[in-house]
Amino acid sequence: MNNPLVAGVDIGGSHITAALVDLEVRSVLPAFSARKHINAQEDAASIIDSWCATIGEVFEAQPSLPKRVGIAMPGPFDYEKGISFIKDQNKYESLYGLNVKEMMAERLGVSPDNIRLMNDAGCFLQGEVVGGAARGFKSAIGVTLGTGLGTATFHNGIAKDANLWCAPYLDGIAEDYISARWLIKAYHEVSGTMVEHVKGLVALIPSDPRVKTVFKQFGHHLATFLTSFIRDNNPEVVVIGGNIAKSSEWFLAQVVEELQAESIDIPVRTARLGENAHIVGAAGCWIENI
Repeated sequence: MNNPLVAGVDIGGSHITAALVDLEVRSVLPAFSARKHINAQEDAASIIDSWCATIGEVFEAQPSLPKRVGIAMPGPFDYEKGISFIKDQNKYESLYGLNVKEMMAERLGVSPDNIRLMNDAGCFLQGEVVGGAARGFKSAIGVTLGTGLGTATFHNGIAKDANLWCAPYLDGIAEDYISARWLIKAYHEVSGTMVEHVKGLVALIPSDPRVKTVFKQFGHHLATFLTSFIRDNNPEVVVIGGNIAKSSEWFLAQVVEELQAESIDIPVRTARLGENAHIVGAAGCWIENI
């Protein structure tokens, strides 16, 4: 690789984060990063200007670099052509039908060929494959555990959104049982106490043994979900990310035990890159053979 430095970009509903990624060592260079709040309700030109100004800050730190960009972008989106189809999501609706790739290329002063876009859900797992918990594996599945449930697959060098949050599960969907709101609801049902977030729930563990029981039940739901996810995709490794993964010591052993009871014996790892996973994954669009 003649020049291993690429700008990795994570675009969310209210922010953009950009950083230089060294694809040779497969990690973010934190000295060359920028983050900006975005008003997703603005007109198209203002949004593009804000995005490109942030990316420009990263390139200004190394002005002699060839400007290559990998972007984790929410959908729906034609990622190859660069056209946005986001609507009815209370964000970026002014970009609907526009060729975002060409608009950004013009603003950055580069060829559209120097910009590659990827679905943001897949970027988390691709980042962990490129330089995190799944590095060295040829196939993987990933789940992000937080306010909602995210799912992704990695096969043949390509990471994709598995979109299983709404898969039927018990009397609802998977996300009803594998999310922060289930943990909070389940604890409220056994204790009568309402906590605001999972971090607050963990803080109660020393004083209330019922919290551990709730986490074990959560582990059971996650293991049941993963059993079918694994059998459908036959991955070499499972990666668990998201904010709830920070509390994995309270449920991961339950997951592994139940998977082994189903004769599933593959590594189940917590994500290593944190918020940098999307940035590394986006930059990984420029690696020909991950």
